Amino acid sequence: MKKPFAPKDVFIGSEVDSSRIAPDAIIHPACRIRGAKTSIGPGCVLGAEAPVTLENCQLGRDVKLKGGYFSGTVFLDGSNMGSGAHVRAGTILEEQACGAHTVGLKQTVLLPFVTLGSLINFCDILMAGGTSRRNHSEVGSSYIHFNFTPHQDKATASLIGDVPCGVLLNQKPIFLGGQGGLVGPARIAYGCVIAAGGICRKDVLTENQLHVPAALPEQTVAYESGVYNKIDRIVKNNLIYIGNILALKAWYEKVRVLFIRDEFDVACHEGARANFDLILTERIERLSRFAVKMKSSIDALEACAAEGGKKGGAEVLIAGQRKFAKAWPTIREALERPLDTVADAGLMIEIKKADKADYIAAIQNLSESACAGATTWLQAIVDEAANLWRGLI
Repeated sequence: MKKPFAPKDVFIGSEVDSSRIAPDAIIHPACRIRGAKTSIGPGCVLGAEAPVTLENCQLGRDVKLKGGYFSGTVFLDGSNMGSGAHVRAGTILEEQACGAHTVGLKQTVLLPFVTLGSLINFCDILMAGGTSRRNHSEVGSSYIHFNFTPHQDKATASLIGDVPCGVLLNQKPIFLGGQGGLVGPARIAYGCVIAAGGICRKDVLTENQLHVPAALPEQTVAYESGVYNKIDRIVKNNLIYIGNILALKAWYEKVRVLFIRDEFDVACHEGARANFDLILTERIERLSRFAVKMKSSIDALEACAAEGGKKGGAEVLIAGQRKFAKAWPTIREALERPLDTVADAGLMIEIKKADKADYIAAIQNLSESACAGATTWLQAIVDEAANLWRGLI
């Protein structure tokens, strides 16, 4: 005779507020629920395929976590993850974003509909694109975002799509082919396809492109870890990424906040804002460590130049690295200032009139003028961060 479900089959920590677990949520046996910040909304299902460990996560409506470990993550309505997931702090899955089995995420932001296949490592990345579950951005199975360099730095966050256009849920999807990878920090435009089986090492900034990454030729050459070449793209892409996180945080503070329906939405909104702060702190700290590495890189380049190496090009590399090291304290101070922004007036008029019960429909029913105003407003936030470096080069 099958043993009936009993409360003892699920561990719920004493710090968990039971009122923050919806009465109709289904928590299968062998799951563990921990953390005073945990909130589980109506219709959620945990552990349908394997045990789930959930700590300090906030779940909206109808979220399905089939098995794995989840910590410090926000899951908005209809998002889901398959078995074997390992999802860590700073991660946000917006409406209907999902992953199949054995996916690793950390400080990952997936805008609505974005879909990840199986056996994926996709940390330190923001991805957008698509208009529905039938027309969504996709990452093929066995894909890796490479976010740690031989120089032992992680100034490597990548932007797939963007926030100023992506939040409007009207962009063409992006496809990253399976059995491949992306070397951060990179940027990929809407409508682009990165062919399966290749490692993308460049930005693809023109929309609607098929990029077939070239296989690197076999070679063995002299190499010294910690000696950088041109750093302009690294700094620029990092600041654009930070600008996009600032823009998404502003979107939550001005727009998303108006779609709060109940205490479960409050928990998700607070959790998302906390995760944006966590991401920003991490990205700024990684750039700080990158800036510190400039001294040893410059010393090595100067020694190389003195020996006639780099064919005279060392001076250009040194100048760029010195410029960043000197400018970084001022750049950091600017990035850490409280964001002072006013949302587009036309956008806010339409948002306030929209049906607050359906966020997706409300955003996709915005007029062209409201969408244009939203993009202009959010792009100005991105540009303010990017221009901290653009003005120096």
